[in-house]
Amino acid sequence: MSIDKTELRELVDFAVGLARSAGEITLKYFRRAPETFTKSDGSFVTIADREAEAYLRRAITARYPDDGIFGEEEGESKGSSGRRWIVDPIDGTFSFVHGVPLYGVLVGLEIDGEMRVGAVNIPALDEIVYAAKELGCFFNGKPASVSSTAMLEESLLLSTDFQACIEYGFGKAADELQRRAKANRSWGDCYGHVLVATGRAEVMLDPVMNLWDCAALLPIIEEAGGTFTNWRGERTVKGGNAIATNGVLFDEVMGIVLSAELQNRER
Repeated sequence: MSIDKTELRELVDFAVGLARSAGEITLKYFRRAPETFTKSDGSFVTIADREAEAYLRRAITARYPDDGIFGEEEGESKGSSGRRWIVDPIDGTFSFVHGVPLYGVLVGLEIDGEMRVGAVNIPALDEIVYAAKELGCFFNGKPASVSSTAMLEESLLLSTDFQACIEYGFGKAADELQRRAKANRSWGDCYGHVLVATGRAEVMLDPVMNLWDCAALLPIIEEAGGTFTNWRGERTVKGGNAIATNGVLFDEVMGIVLSAELQNRER
C-alpha cells in the first residue's frame, strides 16, 4: 500500500488521540479498586481494560471501517484495507491493579505487514510517546531520542521481571547484564521501553511478550534511534520476547545474550 507522509501524519495523530482517550477511561478506575478478574494464564484483567479496548475498537471502526483490529482482550477483527491496528488497552495491568502509575495504553498500526506507527500513553504520569516510520519519535510533543551512552558499565538496565528471565531460560544473560550495568531497576512493562526511547535508560529486557505488547514499541524505539529485537537479535514484534537498546549498546548486549545461550546449549 502506497502512503505519503501527509497521510502517515494523520494516522499517527489519530493513534495519539486514541491512546489519550483510552487513557482517560483507565484513569476513571485507577486507584479505585476496579472490578478485577484473573485470566487463564494467571494475569489480571479489569473492567478498565475491557472498557478501554471497547472504546478503541469503536473509534477505529468509525474512522476506518475497512481496517483490521487486533487487541489483547477481544482478539482479531479482520479488515480489507491492508492496515491493522494492534492495541493493548492496559499494558501493565498488575501495576494498574496495585495503584502503580507505570502502566500504559498501546496503539500500533501495521501497514502491509510492517509496523509503521506507534503510540504509548502513560496516563497516570501524563507522558505520551509516539512515532511513525521516517517521521521521528516524540515525547509529549517534542522530539525524542535514545541516549548516547556507549559503555554498558555506564548504563541503566531495566526489566519487567528479572526473576522471569531466569524462569524463561534467559537467567545467565540477565545475570551478566546486571553484573555489567551501572544500575538495574524493575521499571517494567511498556514504561521500560518508553524510558529507553526517551534517553532515560539504555537497555530494557522482556522475557515474555505478545504481539500487542510489542507492536507500538518497535516504531517508537527505532525512530528514537534504538533497536527493538527478540532475544536472538531479530527485528520483530512476533518473537515472544523483546530487548530494547539505545542502539550503541546493541552489539555488546547481544554478544552477552547469544554467548549465554550458546553456553546453555552446550551444557
